[in-house]
Amino acid sequence: MFQQTTLDNGLRIITSSMPHTRSVTLGFMVGGGSRYESDEEAGAFHFIEHLCFKGTPTRPTPREISETIEGVGGIMNASTDREITTYWCKVARPHFDIALDLLVDMVCNPLFDANELEKERSVILEELAMSNDHPDARAGLLIDETMWPNQALGRDVGGSHESVSKLSRDAMMRFVTHQYVPSNAVVSVAGNVTHEEVVESFNRYLGDWKTGTPLDWYPAINDQTAPRVRTEYRKSEQAHICLSLQGLSVDHPRRYISDMLSAVLGEGMSSRLFLELREERGLAYEANSGNTHYRDTGALEIYAAVDPKNAIVAIETILVELEKLKSGIPESELTKSKEFAKGRLMLRMEDTRSVALWLGSQALMRKEMLTVDEVVERIDCITTDDLHKMANELIVPEGMNMAVVGPFRSSTKFEKLLGAPAAA
Repeated sequence: MFQQTTLDNGLRIITSSMPHTRSVTLGFMVGGGSRYESDEEAGAFHFIEHLCFKGTPTRPTPREISETIEGVGGIMNASTDREITTYWCKVARPHFDIALDLLVDMVCNPLFDANELEKERSVILEELAMSNDHPDARAGLLIDETMWPNQALGRDVGGSHESVSKLSRDAMMRFVTHQYVPSNAVVSVAGNVTHEEVVESFNRYLGDWKTGTPLDWYPAINDQTAPRVRTEYRKSEQAHICLSLQGLSVDHPRRYISDMLSAVLGEGMSSRLFLELREERGLAYEANSGNTHYRDTGALEIYAAVDPKNAIVAIETILVELEKLKSGIPESELTKSKEFAKGRLMLRMEDTRSVALWLGSQALMRKEMLTVDEVVERIDCITTDDLHKMANELIVPEGMNMAVVGPFRSSTKFEKLLGAPAAA
C-alpha cells in the first residue's frame, strides 16, 4: 500500500500510488503540539500553524498563498493537535508541482511578519471565543481538564486568552527552530504519482533542510484514584454530557481491542448507546463514543446531548450500558462491529487525502506502520473474550470522569451518580 524513503537529513517520505485517481494529496506533518508547551506558552503551535498561511518571501501576503492553490481548483488546510501539526494540499494531478512548491514554501519559509502576527493574534482570540460559545465544545474541553488536570493534555490546544495574548515571536520561533526539522517531520503523498518522482521532488526542495534536535513533550500523569466530575453553568437548551475513562496508548498491543469496544458501545446508528438513548428512549439526537490514543496514554470517551431535565436518566442509561459491556458481548454483535470498523476504514481509503494523512500520522506517531490489510487482520483476530477482559479493565469506577455543560448550578447530583467526592 505504501513505499517509504528517508533522506540523508532524516526526512521521511511516504507515498501511496493510486493510479486510478485524478487527484493527489500532499501531507506535511510535524511532531509538535500542545503537549510540548508550558502553561505560559500554551497555544504556540496553533499560532505557528496560522502564521504559516500569512506569507513567505516569495508569496508575501495571505492572498497570494490562497490564490496559488485556489487558482488551480485545489484545497488546502492545516490542523494542530496535542502531538502533531498537519498541513495538507489536495489538487488535480496536473498541479502536483504547484502544490509541492506552495506547501514547502509555507511550512519551511514563513515570514512571521510582526504586523501579520498581531493581526493573527486577534483572529485566534476570536477563534477561542467562538469555541467558548459552543457548549458541546466546552464539554469536550472540560472533560480533558477533568481527566488530565493541571497538565498539558488537559489544556485547550489553542491555549487561553491570557497565554495567546502574551505569546511572543521569539517564543514561537524557538519551537520552529527545534520542531520544524527534517528528523521530526514526515511528508506523505497519495494519488496518481510514483514513489520515485515524489522522492526526487522533495529531495530537490528539502534535501538541504537544516537538521536540529526536537524538544521533548510533557508526559501524562495518570494518578486518578476516584471518580471526578466537573460542571459548567450555561443557559443552554441542552445538557452536554461527556464521560471518559482512562484508555490505551497509540502503540499499545491491545489498542484495536479498545477500539472495537468503542465500536460496540457507541459508533454508528446500530451501536448500543444510539439504540438505547435515541431509538428506545428518545432522549438524545446525538450519542456516540470514540477512542483517543496518545503516545503514552489514551481515553475512551462518550458524548450525548439531551434536554436538561433528562440529564440524570441519560447518564444512568450510559452507566448501565457500560456495565453491560463487562458481562460479555455476543459473537454476532462482535462480528457486526468488526465489519463496521473494517468497512469504514476501507471506505476512507478511496480518498487521497485520507490515505495521505493516515499514513503520514502513522509514520510520525507510531513505532510501526500498518497497511489496511494488516489492520483488518488485527481486527479479525479480536475475540469476545478479548472484549470481556478489556471492558473489565477499562470500565472501573475509580477511572470514571464526567463533564456536564448546561443549566446546572451544582454538580452534587452528578457526583452522586458516579460516587465521586464532592467538589471543594
